[in-house]
Amino acid sequence: MKTLLVTGGCGFIGSHFVKLVLQDRPHYRVVNLDLLTYAGNPENLLSEKRTQDGAAYRFVRGDISDSGLVNQTVEKENVDTIVNFAAETHVDRSLLDSAPFLRTNVEGTRVLLEASCEHVERFLQVSTDEVYGSLAPSDPTFTEENPLKPNSPYAASKAAADLLVRAYHRSYGVPALITRCGNNYGPYQFPEKFLPLIITNALDDRPLPLYGDGQQIRDWIHVEDHARALLDVLERGNPGEVYNVSASGEHTNQHMAEWVLQLLGKPQDLIRHVKDRPGHDRRYGVNASRLRQELGWRSAIDLEAGLRSTIDWYRRERGWWERIKSGEYRNYYAEFYGERLGLRQ
Repeated sequence: MKTLLVTGGCGFIGSHFVKLVLQDRPHYRVVNLDLLTYAGNPENLLSEKRTQDGAAYRFVRGDISDSGLVNQTVEKENVDTIVNFAAETHVDRSLLDSAPFLRTNVEGTRVLLEASCEHVERFLQVSTDEVYGSLAPSDPTFTEENPLKPNSPYAASKAAADLLVRAYHRSYGVPALITRCGNNYGPYQFPEKFLPLIITNALDDRPLPLYGDGQQIRDWIHVEDHARALLDVLERGNPGEVYNVSASGEHTNQHMAEWVLQLLGKPQDLIRHVKDRPGHDRRYGVNASRLRQELGWRSAIDLEAGLRSTIDWYRRERGWWERIKSGEYRNYYAEFYGERLGLRQ
């Protein structure tokens, strides 16, 4: 049985990956290491709580920058594979304070790589298309050979982590792979992010804030498609390689906001243009030819169908996102995990 250490497995993308592995890979065991910061929510994995003490799944609360904890977990749990989702990811927060991004995204990745030098057969770094910088509307999409030109402290911290992964592969032989994906959407996404913020505000007839003119272009993919791509890369990718992940779903933020309002039957005048973010990248888009040609991956979820199902989910699961928006979820999930996770004061 393989043992995967999945870091950040209570986050949006990480939790979908954990569910996929537990569902489709019965010969895999998952150890989920998560610090449970603002975007880490154990409610995302409540269906796996029943196996908390079983063979298939175990949760460990902790910081990937804590080398003692990481090394102890890797050795004690006989970890042979690491998938690193753990990251500070919100660009706006990085503009206010970059220090947590450097600690988690750079130092945390270094700690995981050090632990991988002796114990790990496979290391997957889950990165972002933002490391490439910004595209003009007429530019071709980014390939894996494009230089890294990050434009925010968040993107710079992820680019630094990617370079560390490359260096540890070349210098120490760590069997590492990197994936870079565009904007994910789907159930359980933290409502500070663009689409769930737009959806939940629209459900409550509240204004939908759009930065600047709203013509920033993003490359959208359903989180379940991304999770399947990650599993493909983990199992069959070539160590040392970078794999872009894309469903070729480029649209402007304005278009996405208008689309959500149309599907909900809400008035378009709910859109409010606000002051643009400093250094806001104009366009992201990645070329996933390597992933498709080498591993045969294809996206399975059409953007319109995926958007409709995502809206339906947020409509049904109002309690989930209302607890997050109010901050109540920080206390709510303590009821499920209790003092052994250190959640009670």
